[in-house]
Amino acid sequence: MNLRGRNKVDPSFNMSSMTDIVFLLLIFFMLTSTLVTVSAIDVLLPKAGGKTENNTSIAVTITKDSDFFIDKTKIASNNLEQELLNKVGAEKQKTVVIRGDQNVPYKNVMKVIDIANRNKLKMILAVKGR
Repeated sequence: MNLRGRNKVDPSFNMSSMTDIVFLLLIFFMLTSTLVTVSAIDVLLPKAGGKTENNTSIAVTITKDSDFFIDKTKIASNNLEQELLNKVGAEKQKTVVIRGDQNVPYKNVMKVIDIANRNKLKMILAVKGR
């Protein structure tokens, strides 16, 4: 009596489908890793328009001789905060543009930045373009 079945099961394993899956995963991870940004901080950058309004900003200029000017008026350094607040007004909607000479001491620029931070004013540090 023959107890063996007619259907023989082949015990070998075909690796071609496994290698296809591994290559697809490799390609997927290579593509998605290039889409990851290096910087973890997302910021919204402002858009520049062609026109700016002069009534929304106040220029604080510091000369190389450490003289302070608000717009074109010379101001003593000890009266700078009070004069700047008078110019800005109660709404504090105006932006302070800090224009320091390249040879001015750093502490003079920081004085204006500290005044703007203390009074919660918007500020821009003006630099020369290329």
